[in-house]
Amino acid sequence: MAVNIRIDPKIYNHVYRPYLNLGTRVQIYYGGSSSGKSFFLAQRCVKDVLSGGHNYLITRQVSTTLRSSVFNEIYKAIKFHKVEHLFHITTGDMMITCVNGYQILFKGLDDEEKIKSVTPIRGVITDIWQEEATENTYEATKQLGKRLRGRSRVPKRQILSFNPIYKTHWIYLNYFKPQGWHDGQKEFSDGHLSILKTTYKDNEYLEPDDIYELEHEKDEYYRNVYTYGNWGALGDTIITNWRVADLSDMRSQFDRIRNGLDFGYSADPNAFTRNHYDPNHKKIYTFDGWHELKLTNPMIADRLSPIIGDEAIFCDSAEPKSIQELRDSGIDARAVKKGPDSLLYSIKWLQKHEWIVDSRLQGLINELNVWQWKKDKDGNSLPIPVDRDNHYIDSARYAHEIEYNGFFGGLL
Repeated sequence: MAVNIRIDPKIYNHVYRPYLNLGTRVQIYYGGSSSGKSFFLAQRCVKDVLSGGHNYLITRQVSTTLRSSVFNEIYKAIKFHKVEHLFHITTGDMMITCVNGYQILFKGLDDEEKIKSVTPIRGVITDIWQEEATENTYEATKQLGKRLRGRSRVPKRQILSFNPIYKTHWIYLNYFKPQGWHDGQKEFSDGHLSILKTTYKDNEYLEPDDIYELEHEKDEYYRNVYTYGNWGALGDTIITNWRVADLSDMRSQFDRIRNGLDFGYSADPNAFTRNHYDPNHKKIYTFDGWHELKLTNPMIADRLSPIIGDEAIFCDSAEPKSIQELRDSGIDARAVKKGPDSLLYSIKWLQKHEWIVDSRLQGLINELNVWQWKKDKDGNSLPIPVDRDNHYIDSARYAHEIEYNGFFGGLL
């Protein structure tokens, strides 16, 4: 049953209107910040579910980030269309049901079993939207594609939306490079795959102060990626001796565990890593971890307790109150020792080891690919790391504080 309501296409940003009813199997919407792509996809999702036949599964890597991001976007789109009376919204389970029986469901990829069991009350999943898809692994994306099965009267679609990061990312290698994609290109379609690149210039509803901030971004990487929506070129990366591997079969062998935590809250996430240190072969294995926004210290303690038990976890000493609150909650939280050049000492120690990262930790993989040295005005590298997108890395550095502090003779 379709809901009898007419939505004027003029409410959508002009650049997106040709994509309102696109049936291409794999659809990619990417580009710069404030381009309106996420809100358009939320608007289209609401329209599709109202029209009947569409059930959406919307994912992000970590389930708790869904509520403060795309769930809110969908809710805003429902209000924007003035159709609140046609939807039942269950905030606790993040489930939105239209009066015609079709649904919008939200799940994090951090719980594979819940993804496997997702079933709408009417029909089948027809649309899977992966918001911030660069956070996801290639394997997770392939598995999501297999969820698009069963009989449906509408085309099934796998939708990826994101800001680009670097050209060695699996999304670029699998979807962009084979097409000979270049930064000046805006669109591509071959009947199975469609790509649309947008920037802030495509957003007709953007505020002047937002435009000003984007146009006056001084950081070269941020300007290239977030203002212009281009895939970032890798420069002088700090950590080069690392590789990705499936560590699931090795976890039972790990017995020299090192845990680390980098604090954050709203702008920056809390980041946790669980590592195994092999001093004989000079190898670090990062086999578990997570990063989440807006976690209070009791919430962090609840997340950590079943994972680390009574093991120690080394944390950023800049937040003694947070460390004490974790200790009050039963977590053996310890402050790392910081001193002159402690950051550089820890980097040098990491560089003397091979770092093996579990293939499921796409967030850490992303960070290692883009963490670079600062440049002077002539483009020469300075011995100062760029403080950007290195939350997992900081967590791993803290985890091995005992090792690198001892290696450099307790100078830290």
